[in-house]
Amino acid sequence: MIEKGKTYVVMGLLNTDSIAYATGKMIEEMGGKVIYTSQNERLKKIFFDRGCEDLSQEEKDAMDIRYCDVTIENEVRNLFKDIGEIAGVVHSIAFANPKTCLGDKVYTNSFDDIKQGFHISCVSLATVAEFAQEHMPRGGSIVTLSFASQLAFPYYNWMGVNKAALEALVRALAREYGREHVRVNAVSAGPLTTKAAKSIPHFAHLARTWKKISPLPWDTINDKKEVANAVVFMLGQYSKKITGQTIYVDGGASSMGGELLPQERPLKTMPIKKKKLAKARLERMRALQRSHEQ
Repeated sequence: MIEKGKTYVVMGLLNTDSIAYATGKMIEEMGGKVIYTSQNERLKKIFFDRGCEDLSQEEKDAMDIRYCDVTIENEVRNLFKDIGEIAGVVHSIAFANPKTCLGDKVYTNSFDDIKQGFHISCVSLATVAEFAQEHMPRGGSIVTLSFASQLAFPYYNWMGVNKAALEALVRALAREYGREHVRVNAVSAGPLTTKAAKSIPHFAHLARTWKKISPLPWDTINDKKEVANAVVFMLGQYSKKITGQTIYVDGGASSMGGELLPQERPLKTMPIKKKKLAKARLERMRALQRSHEQ
């Protein structure tokens, strides 16, 4: 569970469609204080101020949003220095130039773009961890977002390479900062419809692929909440002995070999008897959670 009154930094806010936003709202609902980061004022104006018509101006003004370019060490250092003590960090940051690093061919001679993508999508986690852990005197948790790095998907190319490197970095950082009681983990999500995903060529193809390989139904829009659930769990006290791991929230697709057979595909509607059983299970879980909180 999230610690009430504690501060959590959620990095990589674009708009209300982002995993960062869904995670931040969930932390707030559980009593945590959230500080969001955006790369700079220009991007905030484009994607958040103008692009979030579902939020009132009052709701936008109530959010604590700071600026931090994770490729500039001093900006990261100063961010955490200004915030002070924190309990956890969400690193929801990735970028690769879609014109050169994604698409039909893996090879590109745009080496500067490759290095930029690697810096933002992978190396920045080490920078964030170095300066964040200094402000976790009682220990804490750092969670980053990944995607199916053990498989090669068409068009994803160098971002897939970056995600594989990111997961390797998670293990290295978990080893280094464990002595400080700081945990470092990744949550690998299935494909989600976000502003960032729109820059992936043929994202719709990826979404259709998931319907063929995921044994649980996967909703590319609404399942952001399910991913946020896992991120919040990894931030909280119920995961205190988990570190260096990649947790998959992808409907089970990462565990399947090949496409599901027709009789294996998720039912469109759950039978009434199963619905009643599922409701009873949910009520028992909620009662158990309430008893823990009392």
